[in-house]
Amino acid sequence: MLTFTRFSMAQQARVKGSVVDTLNHAALSNSVVALLQAKDSMLVKFVRSNEQGHFELNKIPAGKYVLLISYPAFADYVEPLTLSDTSAVNVGKVMLTQKSRLLNEVVIQQKVAAIKIKGDTTEFNAASFKTAANASVEDLLKKLPGIQVNSKGQITAQGETVKKVLVDGEEFFGDDPTLVTKNLRADMVDKVQLYDKKSDQAAFTGVDDGEKSRTLNIQLKEDKKRGYFGKVALGAGDQGYHSNEAMLNVFRGKKKISAFGIVANTGKIGLSWRDREKFGGGNGELSVNDDGDFEFNGGGGDELDSWSGRYDNNGYPLVQTGGLHYGDKWNRDRQNLNANYKIMKLFVDGSSNTISQNILKDTTYYNNSSEQFKNSILRNRMDGSYEHQVDSSSSIKVMVDGGIDHKISSMFNTSEVAIGANNNMNIVNNTNRKTSSVSDIGGINSSLLWRKKFSKPRRTLSVLVAENYNRTNGEGTLDAVTNFYKQGQVDSLQKIDQRKVTNNETVNVNGNITYTEPISKSSVLSFTYALNVSNNHSNRLSYNQGSDGKYMALDSLYSNDYSFNMLTNSGGLNYAYSNKKMRVSIGSNVGFSSYRQSDLFSGRSLNRNFANWYPKAVFRYNFTQQRRFSFNYNGYTQQPGINDLQPVRVNNDPMNIVIGNPDLKPAFNNNFNLNFSDYKVMTQRNIWVSAYYSITSNAISSRSVLSPDGKQTTQSVNVNGNSNGRIHGNIGWKIAPWDMRLGPSLNAGMNRNVNYVNGVYNVTKSANGGFGLYASKGKDKKYDIYLDASANYNTSVSSIQTNLRTSYWTFSASPNVDVYLPLKIMLHAEMNGEIRQKTTLFDKNNNMAIINGSVTKKFGKKELIEAVFSVNDILNQNIGFDRSVNTNTITQTTRSTIGRYGMLSFIWNFNKLGAAAPKE
Repeated sequence: MLTFTRFSMAQQARVKGSVVDTLNHAALSNSVVALLQAKDSMLVKFVRSNEQGHFELNKIPAGKYVLLISYPAFADYVEPLTLSDTSAVNVGKVMLTQKSRLLNEVVIQQKVAAIKIKGDTTEFNAASFKTAANASVEDLLKKLPGIQVNSKGQITAQGETVKKVLVDGEEFFGDDPTLVTKNLRADMVDKVQLYDKKSDQAAFTGVDDGEKSRTLNIQLKEDKKRGYFGKVALGAGDQGYHSNEAMLNVFRGKKKISAFGIVANTGKIGLSWRDREKFGGGNGELSVNDDGDFEFNGGGGDELDSWSGRYDNNGYPLVQTGGLHYGDKWNRDRQNLNANYKIMKLFVDGSSNTISQNILKDTTYYNNSSEQFKNSILRNRMDGSYEHQVDSSSSIKVMVDGGIDHKISSMFNTSEVAIGANNNMNIVNNTNRKTSSVSDIGGINSSLLWRKKFSKPRRTLSVLVAENYNRTNGEGTLDAVTNFYKQGQVDSLQKIDQRKVTNNETVNVNGNITYTEPISKSSVLSFTYALNVSNNHSNRLSYNQGSDGKYMALDSLYSNDYSFNMLTNSGGLNYAYSNKKMRVSIGSNVGFSSYRQSDLFSGRSLNRNFANWYPKAVFRYNFTQQRRFSFNYNGYTQQPGINDLQPVRVNNDPMNIVIGNPDLKPAFNNNFNLNFSDYKVMTQRNIWVSAYYSITSNAISSRSVLSPDGKQTTQSVNVNGNSNGRIHGNIGWKIAPWDMRLGPSLNAGMNRNVNYVNGVYNVTKSANGGFGLYASKGKDKKYDIYLDASANYNTSVSSIQTNLRTSYWTFSASPNVDVYLPLKIMLHAEMNGEIRQKTTLFDKNNNMAIINGSVTKKFGKKELIEAVFSVNDILNQNIGFDRSVNTNTITQTTRSTIGRYGMLSFIWNFNKLGAAAPKE
């Protein structure tokens, strides 16, 4: 406890004192004594202590300051000061402690920079965020400002979804972030880095190619890279629920070997595979979900099997999965190998109910459907990379990934379509539909990147060659019966009994050459040439059942064999200027594409040519080391997919027919991003603001015709005027007197979507806005409390009927409490509560409060053994619920999902880290 002695001095303030060693009270001469502004940590004055350790700072304006005293090998001293024009402060003897003595539990008053901003990277110092013994990386991430982790393990950072989690800059089990966050220990982490990862070629040349993914990099402590660690967890519950997992990691310096296995049916682990981006996808439309977030709905709905092959909180899963990881660097880090293999068997059974409102110009159609499904998939994945630093100026990197899926799916659906208003509904049709399918999906992607630096600084040459191959072979059946009504009576009947055969294949080969040439000390010109060859083939065959019961009669209306081949040549020029504070980059590529579309059934071909533009611009300004602003623009051409082009009628849902459009043109997207961040070290205050806006010309949208009998026919068309935007901001700071963090946030978004409905031009405008609050408070070995709450308002209206506006509020709260009791007992409780405002269409009560709780008893000196009794969804209120707006259609879906169960688990954490690494 320091006592300040104050005395008067006319119209100026001063601070004086002396610096000594805590151990022997010896004077520490030449100590740096700095006075910083409390509001922004800017330096005001500094001096060095004299031979007797004395210092004095004079002529200080009134204000709030931070006194920082440092000396080599000693811990820093930090003290806040408030000075008036007439005040003077004598801090007396300031005693500094050697850092080596901190291990002996000498307590001093110090603050470490918890967050640093380095260029485009935000870096969190893990030591500044305390976690419990044996806590996971996920527990650590939950404490970092601006980062949220939901109950599924999905990570959001500064308003954007994190797609990759790396370990020491390398892939760790490929595309499953939860294998890092749930299985690596928090006490192994030195730093957590957040940034937008660019492609290897863009990172090398500095030329932005538009490839970015929000990424977290977990940097491990050096002494935690030697030895082994892992865990075994066995859990059994009532109603047949179980959760069993094991993981082993052996780290020997730069060599990492890991293996894991999971067998569980709780829907919480082993399910986060992101393979749709590599082995599927397609074009689709933007929609706005119940939380006000924009979602991209892929155009894969024309497949008989519409299941993505993943568990999306719909149904009851059983997962059996395992994997291996190997990573190593050798030859003085000149060679680097990273490889992963994973296998998964996933079963998902369940049901769902969907209510939708289809708004037309003069009326509204309502659809109520129920579905039962049974799905399974066997998935194999491998990926690897090898990098060789040939010499000080050149390197080669090879990357390969591939996979094979075997998928089995069956579904039974009943639906009813009615027309009118809620109090005057007339049935139009009802359908019973059964589908089953078996499909094999495979793909392989590979790339070779050569990079060369010349003797002249910043003169570089890089060459990238890549290929992508995908194929799908599937077979299934469609059995559907539809009754059409007039005046409440069945008027006609439609039966469909078909066998479907699908064979799709895509081959892409592309090459890219980039050369950079410095034209001054601060600026560089870059030149790019690229060649892309894309060949796509889709064969869809439908066979009707004959009188002999065999499916041999080809139905030409629903069958087609189509190819779409594209050749693109492109070149570009980019200029970049940078100095210590600013970076500016501007450039563009122009490409010329040749289409050849062939209908192999009819023998007709269509040749078309298009010019494609790829403009881009980047501006970044660093006000200080911890404050920055950036602007990014890129424009790019989006080619239509073969499913959009193929001129075949797809009747997998007989009441929703899809037709391809061979006359589609490429769409052009303009994307604008603004980002601002600021962090103050002393007050631990952070600000992040991001804004995004996108507008698309020739957007690939839909033209739908809904007939009086309730049958809808949809075709992809080009439209203009589609746009969407979003702004997100949060601020966080530490309230020192209460020792807690507080972080309010604001968000807003808009979406403008154009389509045609029964020949009428329709514009659907959606908007949302909301605010959130994050708060955390903890006391070491006593308690940890978190709260994440939000309120969002959503509104949507279509020009086709402006009197029908859908508006509603949603509220959510997710408190999380850990209490540490004597005898190594920990109590845990968490809740995910949601309140959803009713609407005219969605008038049922779908509010819920999912409360989970557990009691953990730890054993042993290092608390490595745990016994856990947990209860999931104590109130049994979990309902799978989605509400979204997509063009002129509003949809609400409830799904079967996992409810209340109790479980007893035993966990063994083991580790032996810090042993000397073997010589390489």
